[in-house]
Amino acid sequence: MKSLCHILLGLLSSVYAYSQSREISFDSEILEETRNIRLYVPENYTDDRAYPLIVVLDADYLFDLVVTNARFYASNDQMPESIVLGIDQKGQSDKDCIYDAENGFPAGKGADFFEFIGGELLPAIADKYNLANFKMIAGHLFSGNFINYFMFKDQPIFDAYIDIQPEFAPLLEKRIPDRLAALSSTKFYYLATGEDADKNQVERIHDLNTSMKKVKNEHVFYFFDSFENTDGHAAASCAIPRALNNIFAIYRPITPYEYKNNILTSENPVYEYLDTKYKRAEDLFGFRKPVSINDIMAIYAGCLKKEDMTSLEQLSELAKKEYPDTMLGYYFEAEYLEKTGDTKKATRAYKKAFGMKEIDFIHKDLIMERIEAINY
Repeated sequence: MKSLCHILLGLLSSVYAYSQSREISFDSEILEETRNIRLYVPENYTDDRAYPLIVVLDADYLFDLVVTNARFYASNDQMPESIVLGIDQKGQSDKDCIYDAENGFPAGKGADFFEFIGGELLPAIADKYNLANFKMIAGHLFSGNFINYFMFKDQPIFDAYIDIQPEFAPLLEKRIPDRLAALSSTKFYYLATGEDADKNQVERIHDLNTSMKKVKNEHVFYFFDSFENTDGHAAASCAIPRALNNIFAIYRPITPYEYKNNILTSENPVYEYLDTKYKRAEDLFGFRKPVSINDIMAIYAGCLKKEDMTSLEQLSELAKKEYPDTMLGYYFEAEYLEKTGDTKKATRAYKKAFGMKEIDFIHKDLIMERIEAINY
């Protein structure tokens, strides 16, 4: 597992060489010092749409790993393009993330660092870029412990947590499940450990995993990975892609597994699955993504398989909106009309489709075949 993760990291690093990122000296009034900040903004950034924000602690070694994976997933439509904000902590992580030995919560500079992130750095980025509602934070070891403090705010500013090999403060692994169980807004929590890391910390991480499995909260989506033959440092290279893959599952195109186990087995109308999927993604990420041809074809297949003609009619209207210059919408409309017995209107719809651009399996020869089949 360790060698595979390192190979993937090397491949992704070659992709990263072509990305646009920069380092910024940020003068913090709260910390009373200048901090090195790393920032990646998608190459085709525009103020016309909103972008999720991923905050990366220990950015001096985690930032590149997050950026390369985020770019890789976004380029394959597996997650939305995102802005990545990193805070360097080389030689400072233990001071930045310090906590009170008795209550386990940030103290001294740790409390200042907490306020610096939420009260100073994030507002500065929000002033300059169009950020989506969805914000994520990632940490490792000391900073892996630290990111959990944000969920204890009355209104947590982060929606997703990537917690890699955390070195927990006293009792924190006992408090996290109770806090997540009480939250009323959607939260994603990814936890990972390398089995060859410090045995005491590995045991505490497994204790948290056991407790998290008992949490009953429909708003919380929890994921866990334990990497064999992997130490606490190498775990980061394995965890980041796994975390992004799990957290952004709702954004991804419909998979064959989804089609077979969710769409075909549901008692609800087929079209409702597509509508719910995209509305939920819009609520989470702050924008509505264009409906992919993959997803339209999956719903189309489901409509035919389940003989759901109402959904097919709804799909035809969506296709006209999403792919207005193509045959898609009018072909679906024609097939709906044909299957519901109105051959005259079906013929007219097929003829409308004939004059438009071909797409996927729909072409002029197919349309002529359909017209001939219902009229002769």
